[in-house]
Amino acid sequence: MSFTAEWLELRAPADAAARDPALRAAAAEHLGRDGVALDLGCGTGALAAAVIERCPQSTVLGIDFAATYVDYARGRVQGRIANADGTSRPAAIIEHADVRRMLLLQKAYAEGALALALYSARLLDEQLVGDEACAARASRLLDLLTPVVKAWPSEYGLAANDLAIQIHGGYGYTRDYDVEQLYRDNRLNPIHEGTTGIQALDLLGRKLLRDRGAALAELRALVSATVAAADADPAQARHAKQLDTAWKRVGEVVDTLLEADAAHVLDDATPFLWAFGHAVVAWLWLDMARLCTGDTPFHRGKRAAARCFFEYELPRVDAWLDQVAARSDLLVSTAPELFHS
Repeated sequence: MSFTAEWLELRAPADAAARDPALRAAAAEHLGRDGVALDLGCGTGALAAAVIERCPQSTVLGIDFAATYVDYARGRVQGRIANADGTSRPAAIIEHADVRRMLLLQKAYAEGALALALYSARLLDEQLVGDEACAARASRLLDLLTPVVKAWPSEYGLAANDLAIQIHGGYGYTRDYDVEQLYRDNRLNPIHEGTTGIQALDLLGRKLLRDRGAALAELRALVSATVAAADADPAQARHAKQLDTAWKRVGEVVDTLLEADAAHVLDDATPFLWAFGHAVVAWLWLDMARLCTGDTPFHRGKRAAARCFFEYELPRVDAWLDQVAARSDLLVSTAPELFHS
């Protein structure tokens, strides 16, 4: 898999729509009805329709509030920044390192979620209009990734909303700005998408263990191709090695669970979903970063967000997978009466 230039610009390949007039018409209807696909920068065609139908609302909300919190951070003056001569000056909060950390994480979450949704839409295109072999492969990959597409944007769109409130300070908790409403709206997504726990059981139980990791092997091959391409780029080689290590660890844990006693193998399915989702989104970020070689703010921003994800988020995968691999009996051994105060 590779995000070509047209995918980076979030436009569908023209031939995909041309081969299926019905999908093109459906996309045009969606574009004319609510403009969501236009807001995301998608062209007409199968992809546009798929994004609207399959992209979790949390992803749309994550993109929607981006301009709001960045504009606020640029305009809100609070605190001071030291000058080189030892004096200081008032500063917009976007100049403070901790605020930039939060803004970068929001960008990494929201645009990572969008990339995940767009990649699933691409698989749907291939499933519907590809040749037999391509369609079968796309179907297997889409089946494997569907729990992640539902759960990861739902969880991390909400995390991005939470950071937006923090950036706004006390105002973020009031109705003066819409970040509190966006948080409330987004809080529903980890529930109505099937709940995160249900998606975790689906991913680990049905999509990985039941097929003995067959679809995982296909996904792993795609990740390895991205790793190999990025490893040849000095700017991305460190991240390529980091991603490869994370995916090897995912494979090791799945192999361990395949040989484990089935009775409680799904007890820590949710931490596994967290780890697997991060590994998938890190793959997408590396693929985008290696293609964003330009010097425009768009390209530099993509590279910064990718670096942020690799430095702040991907290291969490090891801790989650350690918990899964340990197969602790804590959860099953804690009797209900122990929850009383």
